[in-house]
Amino acid sequence: MNKTGVSTEEALPDERELTQRLISNDQQLFMTVVKAWHPSLYSVAAAIVGHSIADEVVQEAWVSVIKALPKFEGRSALKTWVTRIVANEAKNRYRKESRSVSLESVDENWATDSRLVSDPRFDSSGHWNQRNPAWDMGSPDELLSAQELQDCVDKHLARLPEQQRYIMELRDAGGMDMEEICNILEVSSSNARVLLHRARDRIQQVVAKFQRTGEC
Repeated sequence: MNKTGVSTEEALPDERELTQRLISNDQQLFMTVVKAWHPSLYSVAAAIVGHSIADEVVQEAWVSVIKALPKFEGRSALKTWVTRIVANEAKNRYRKESRSVSLESVDENWATDSRLVSDPRFDSSGHWNQRNPAWDMGSPDELLSAQELQDCVDKHLARLPEQQRYIMELRDAGGMDMEEICNILEVSSSNARVLLHRARDRIQQVVAKFQRTGEC
């Protein structure tokens, strides 16, 4: 909010003027836009690469935005276009950081595997930097521990196909609406719903098995 009680984003000029002034290198407006859009752009980056390098990814994406702005054709809202660049930057960064780790071949000791220390999505103990939504975990007596369930969920989230994982993270962890997610990932609403359903179904099966057997 500014001193008049209007949000920073609401105070921005209309789309056409905003684009033209940014292309003309209006530094003051650029800093205002960066500040206004940072929370949502950060959320997108964090959902894909985790919180540890989300800021860095957003900053790198802004460099790409500045270079590409003269070619912006206005086929979507400017913010949607910028958000898509952030998402692509985050996906590329995630692949780069984790390319040496084959998620499909990680054994049951994956959480303490030293190979994962360098992955931005994991901290030094092997857990995800970004925690996932709370699952229905029942009473403590019904589970070995909440942490073990979280570790199990994290492992299977990492093994989901990329698009399923991105959509589930953006929707369930990032709290974004489906229309915005479709714009960011450039997928149809029907395809997005199918991908989200498959991802949730897989994780629900994992949780159900853990609650039933105590095994991941």
